[in-house]
Amino acid sequence: FLAAIARRAPLWINLEYLSAEDYVERCHRLPSPLMSGPAAGLTRWFFYPGFTAATGGLLREPDLAARQAAFASEGRQAWRTRHGIGTGDCAISLFCYEPPALPQWLAQLHAAPPAPQATHLLVTPGRAAAAVQQAMASMPAPEQGAVTRHALQPCPQPQFDEMLWACDLNLVRGEDSLVRALWAGQPLVWHIYPQHDDAHHDKLDAFLDWLQAPASLRAFHHAWNGMAPASTLPAITPALLQQWQECVQAARLRLLQQTPLIEQLQAFVTEKS
Repeated sequence: FLAAIARRAPLWINLEYLSAEDYVERCHRLPSPLMSGPAAGLTRWFFYPGFTAATGGLLREPDLAARQAAFASEGRQAWRTRHGIGTGDCAISLFCYEPPALPQWLAQLHAAPPAPQATHLLVTPGRAAAAVQQAMASMPAPEQGAVTRHALQPCPQPQFDEMLWACDLNLVRGEDSLVRALWAGQPLVWHIYPQHDDAHHDKLDAFLDWLQAPASLRAFHHAWNGMAPASTLPAITPALLQQWQECVQAARLRLLQQTPLIEQLQAFVTEKS
């Protein structure tokens, strides 16, 4: 494989992991010459996605803002109506691994729903659905009726985006869905991929620092990701969601002022070719 790369003499780019940690800005666009082996003489270039102007930016398709604006004006209420979500109801999407605090949060959600009318929990298929089913099995039956649960089906990315745009709170997992939730501009909670040596703790805190997360949002993230006891989960309230939305929308505005990842990659290839 390396010999084939060397014969083609391409521009070799290592597109790295997404992180808000300090090393990203330091390492972005750095060269790594290969001194030996089948590809000796080539240079690998490290290209880091990120959240600041000193990084490679985030994926953002050119028509994203237009599609989102059209959905807000014409499709959001229709989407919510199709899913049985009424005006004034609270819709929460759940796309997660197995959060340590999930049972505590579900019990809390049923005991004190954030909306006086109705609260809807939209559960994505796979690990999230299995985790919810396991947690609900241990809850008393009367509590299980306080929140309406919707079992979602797998869907294409554009429909996943519409769900994020339509919900009042999005609990997402991994890197790609975090980015889509940021573009959605709705309150979000990130379930970061857990690593055996807890290296993800620093990664999560770096993101929360960049996000300028208020204390309540930071506390929820720490409990949700097992960095603090589940008992420290703040209860979801309309005031809390408003605070979180203001935080996320301010971050989204900062990101919209930056050049998207693909454009930066194209410019880098032109520069180095």
